[in-house]
Amino acid sequence: MLGDTIAAISTPHGRGGVALLRVSGPDAESICARVFVAKNRVVLTDAPARTAIYGEMRAPDADGVWRSVDDGLATVFRAPNSFTGENTVELCCHGGILLTETILTALLTAGARQAEAGEFTRRAFLNGKLGLSSAEALGNLLEAQTREQITLAHGGLRGRLEARCEAIYTKMRHTLASIYVTIDYPDEDLADLSREEMMEAFRACEEELSALAHTYHTGHAIAEGIPTVICGRPNVGKSSLYNALVGRDAAIVTAVEGTTRDVLTETLPLGRVTLRLFDTAGLHETDDPVERIGIERAEQAMADAELILAVFNGSQPPSDEDIRLAESLRKMPSTVIAVINQSDLGVCDEAFYRAHFANCVVLSAKNGEGLEDLRACVERLFIDGTLNVREDAILTNARQHAAVLSALESVRRAIGALQAGLPIDLCCVDTETAMSSLAEVDGHAVSEDIVSDIFSHFCVGK
Repeated sequence: MLGDTIAAISTPHGRGGVALLRVSGPDAESICARVFVAKNRVVLTDAPARTAIYGEMRAPDADGVWRSVDDGLATVFRAPNSFTGENTVELCCHGGILLTETILTALLTAGARQAEAGEFTRRAFLNGKLGLSSAEALGNLLEAQTREQITLAHGGLRGRLEARCEAIYTKMRHTLASIYVTIDYPDEDLADLSREEMMEAFRACEEELSALAHTYHTGHAIAEGIPTVICGRPNVGKSSLYNALVGRDAAIVTAVEGTTRDVLTETLPLGRVTLRLFDTAGLHETDDPVERIGIERAEQAMADAELILAVFNGSQPPSDEDIRLAESLRKMPSTVIAVINQSDLGVCDEAFYRAHFANCVVLSAKNGEGLEDLRACVERLFIDGTLNVREDAILTNARQHAAVLSALESVRRAIGALQAGLPIDLCCVDTETAMSSLAEVDGHAVSEDIVSDIFSHFCVGK
């Protein structure tokens, strides 16, 4: 409920030098005034905004008597000049686990409610302090595991996508206004745009939406990560490649066939791309029931993958199993890179692989030679080099992408209606649908269920 005053510990659970507790809502100052007493005796309700005040933290003991438990700082942020857009107080104390829990309990005793996951950011969204795409960018920033993810999230947090969508939305709104004028006053020349100019305006929107939709290929590769499967017959170096990419001995490597029997997973950066990497069991015929289960899991992982790293022992002629694998991979919709491994022992038949695969990399997983070539190949396939990740508006998740594609489809229907010479009022529904779809990107026309799902992934104190 927006009328409640909420509180939570905003720093990670554990011991540390300092901890931060955040309180937001209409009664934030009065509640915190029961817990925090300034050394200069200034009451928080009268304290200057955005100024850290030194004082003591109090909490009730077993007898219900409020006693000092720590010294710290309090900073007041008054609506609307706060992160949430509400009255907010931040309390900074020493970072003991029991201490911070004691102060939080004191805040709850004083009248606050425990904040739910992501509730502070959700209030910022509901109070118009940031758009939904900016909120998602903040979540991505908190979860970032690579520098490229930080860069992409920082650009989104600054409202790049929000501004781009708003500009396209405004163009469509202006065109729709001309359509309505033409419908309402068919005998008057009152519309700002002629039919031909309306078509040009829709085509400009189509071009911009198409370009924006195309950015998802890059945004997805960085923010969400590419499901990537390492496959191949036994003992070609799949686990060695997995370990080389992960940077540690995560998979057991032996000369014995069938060492890997289950699917190993790891999320890691490869250059600018994030890989959700899966190492799988060797693909071959076997009567071993345990190996068979591992192979079935490998085949399922390949079917679900966006990128397949097909590993071959390049120091040997292609075997029958290699040939069958190469033929089957040509029929799969996934992007496939043939990894010609064990180049330190010499490459026997590179021409075979280049004839079967559009993307080939020669490397030695054992000594790391050629890994830079693999990185470059993956980046070339998944990163649009014309985009500036820090400055450009980039779609980062499937929800945003679906909304833009829906808007694009509606704009194309409107163009088709104009080209066919159909009554101009038929364009109204398609234009309004396009505007509604585009508004979903920043939450102006998004369902409560979607909003709840997005903020449920945030930590409690954010």
